[in-house]
Amino acid sequence: MCGIVGYIGEKEATNVLLSGLRRLEYRGYDSAGISLTREDRLQVIKRSGKVAELSKAVHETFPGGETASRVGVAHTRWATHGPPTEANAHPHLDEGRRVALVHNGIIENYRHIRSHLEAKGHTFHSDTDSEVLAHLIGDYLDGDGDFLGAVCAALRKVEGTFGIAAICQDDPTKVIAARRGSPIVIGVGQNESIIASDAAAVISLTHQVVYLDDNDVAVVTPGSVDIRDLNNVPVNREISELEWSDTSAELGGYEHFMLKEIHEQPDSIRNAIRGRLDFDNGTAVLSGLGTTPREISEVQRAIIVGCGTSMNAGMVGEYAFENFADMPAEVEQAAEFRYRNPIIKATDLVIAISQSGETADTLAAVREAIQKGAWVSGLCNVVGSTIARETGRGIYLHAGPEISVASTKAFTCQVAVLLMVALKFGRCGRLSCERGQEIARAIEAIPELVERVLEKNDQIAREAERWAETQHAFFLGRGYQYPVALEGALKLKEISYIHAEGYPAAEMKHGPIALIAKQMPVVVIAPHDKLTYQKTLGNIEEVKAREGMVIAIA
Repeated sequence: MCGIVGYIGEKEATNVLLSGLRRLEYRGYDSAGISLTREDRLQVIKRSGKVAELSKAVHETFPGGETASRVGVAHTRWATHGPPTEANAHPHLDEGRRVALVHNGIIENYRHIRSHLEAKGHTFHSDTDSEVLAHLIGDYLDGDGDFLGAVCAALRKVEGTFGIAAICQDDPTKVIAARRGSPIVIGVGQNESIIASDAAAVISLTHQVVYLDDNDVAVVTPGSVDIRDLNNVPVNREISELEWSDTSAELGGYEHFMLKEIHEQPDSIRNAIRGRLDFDNGTAVLSGLGTTPREISEVQRAIIVGCGTSMNAGMVGEYAFENFADMPAEVEQAAEFRYRNPIIKATDLVIAISQSGETADTLAAVREAIQKGAWVSGLCNVVGSTIARETGRGIYLHAGPEISVASTKAFTCQVAVLLMVALKFGRCGRLSCERGQEIARAIEAIPELVERVLEKNDQIAREAERWAETQHAFFLGRGYQYPVALEGALKLKEISYIHAEGYPAAEMKHGPIALIAKQMPVVVIAPHDKLTYQKTLGNIEEVKAREGMVIAIA
């Protein structure tokens, strides 16, 4: 959830850093801070609360906002180790106050390292694991004064995940960035470079970016990005072009990003399916899979891995694979997949779904599947992301940037793409051309159907106001609508902090029905299909019998 911004170049660093933090505010945070190289010392300003409070403090410290600094790092923190206090906010300094560090991720062995450093006389001022890393870098820096060598040595000692940006008062000509399991992107501009945890903070300055791989360490100057591994051995990383426009990460007249992205869904789904449907042959054209029909016919099982919203989309894909392709399919929570010993065969296709392409658990699942010899394909939205690069095959969503933490347009694009993948596999098997053509036309119609739903915006808003004070809700669905019910409950929890649960409608009588109370809203997804409609009506009657309130989507 945290945001990293670093800058080195010709501009006033404070303005670039604060602007970058504002572009990352959508991630959620509870404190913010900034550090600048200033003459013979590092200037650090931190505040609990919002970036606006930090900006106010900066302008109070430097009237007019001019700091005469061209190098700095900044951070928005979501509290993990320790409460959201000013002391726990980033950046953190080392013992000698020569190194300032911002960090995303978790240092798992920080207690051991902290005890070791305390025994050497280090004094810590926060509850965080991140400060331990700053002190460790400073401790190595005391040895030979080599900033890059100190960072590499410290990172070789830590266990866990990190995305960092660090500056040093003794070496103000560079910013050092590194990653393991937490994304870092470096924007390459004209006589300037910007480091960030998310491309949204970069696009106002440049569209030329370098994505770091795990265990990369980058020495960033205004005119260069020198990337090495943890042993200080040079490695090569390509420069990518961001597809986003400068305005794509702005509100554009909407009240907030989630509302904007909800209304962008018709266009995003059109972009996801454009040029990918072959109506003559009733199939999908998915060149990114890099497979021939013969190779597809050899796949015996589909395993879909993801987290949260991506996993829910994968569950829709599971039904589609079974219905269109007559292929066994299963969905795995990526974290569970990585921490057990899954049975995977060379005839399995593993599809990894991640909007960002950087989800740590999903990336670990990808690596495990590759290690076990499966076909592995990524389904991502961010071009050049780690999952996209490591799978080497897959399908981009082309949904455009999704700024809101609660995914909307990425979810519907994931579903649309999974339907096309299942269609492709079906047509390489027993699915007839005529049935394939019907499915292709149905997929093509999705954007228009979404537009018809969005026309009901005002009606939906009134219904939301009616139930805004409730503290509990159920979502029920059958078949394809069960994962949609899960996603609806997830959205209500994420956005409204209301307890909500999604269930297969048939499961309600096996326990959850006991929790339905008077006036409790129960969202029932009830499309008029031959198999489930009448049974879903029966569930509605059960809710009404217990004086629950039904919100039917039908």
